[in-house]
Amino acid sequence: MATIRVPDLVPSPTEDCETLNKAFKGWGTDEKAIISLLGRRNTDQRRKIRETYQQIYKKSLIDELISELSGDFGKAMILWTYDPPERDARLANKALKSKKKDIKHFQVIVEIACANSPHHLMAVRQIYCSLFECSLEEDIAATVSLPLRKILVGLVTSYRYDGQAVNTNIANVEAGQLYDFVKRKQLDNDDLVWILSTRNHFQLSETFKCYKLKYGNSIEKDIVKCGKSTLESLVKTVVQCLDAPEKHFSEVIRASIVGFGTDEDSLTRAIVMRAEIDMMKVRGMYFIKNKTSLDNAVIGDTSGYYMDFLMTLLGANI
Repeated sequence: MATIRVPDLVPSPTEDCETLNKAFKGWGTDEKAIISLLGRRNTDQRRKIRETYQQIYKKSLIDELISELSGDFGKAMILWTYDPPERDARLANKALKSKKKDIKHFQVIVEIACANSPHHLMAVRQIYCSLFECSLEEDIAATVSLPLRKILVGLVTSYRYDGQAVNTNIANVEAGQLYDFVKRKQLDNDDLVWILSTRNHFQLSETFKCYKLKYGNSIEKDIVKCGKSTLESLVKTVVQCLDAPEKHFSEVIRASIVGFGTDEDSLTRAIVMRAEIDMMKVRGMYFIKNKTSLDNAVIGDTSGYYMDFLMTLLGANI
């Protein structure tokens, strides 16, 4: 389901570091060499490269990238090179520290909490504390107002069961409860928040299936009918990230490129976050929804090394 293409024969971390160091030297940076190397290494391989680079050159690879690269390409490459928990911790902090917050900022927190494993969320929370001397939930509480605060804190402080066990009876009961809350437009109800923030992905998927079978519409469609405020948008995002993250991220990519101008931050985040997880599913969903390929959409709205890097993460032979 990942789209990055790791070579069959991968050089040693030492060899990769030598290649990168050479790319940084001279009159100009060899961006193509950096893309070809880091864009085709998985998380573990990139971690070993960072560690080895520090050992050999007594410099941080991230710092080297910051000094050598710029613009949207530089930001995308740096995000990719971070270890995923550190990347997401930094993305969450940036979203929470933004002076003007909207659904685009809040959905970053939802993605981290709901579209990844419980182990990943725990790692994000731990590194958030070490980086910013404050917990993720503290920063949410300090910067987000009710009722959004209650939902986001509930999501990031949860540790979901990571198995596939499903209780159909519970799914039926909780589908009814969710229907009542949504029908009454009580999207910040404590029990609704508890269900969405504590049940595991497989249990919730069964609950959402029961909901549609019993009441005709998907819970997502019924949430949309509740209104157009940030609360409705946030809860819809929660449901999507829990039940079908590929649908959510395909919508993020679509929204980032439609209209005048490109939202490069959202486009970068979606591709960097999912390239090693389920980007093949995202590409499939994008085609189903938009009748055009995600690759063509990215090529049509980006350029230069930024485009080359994103296309490398999408599996293109750049």
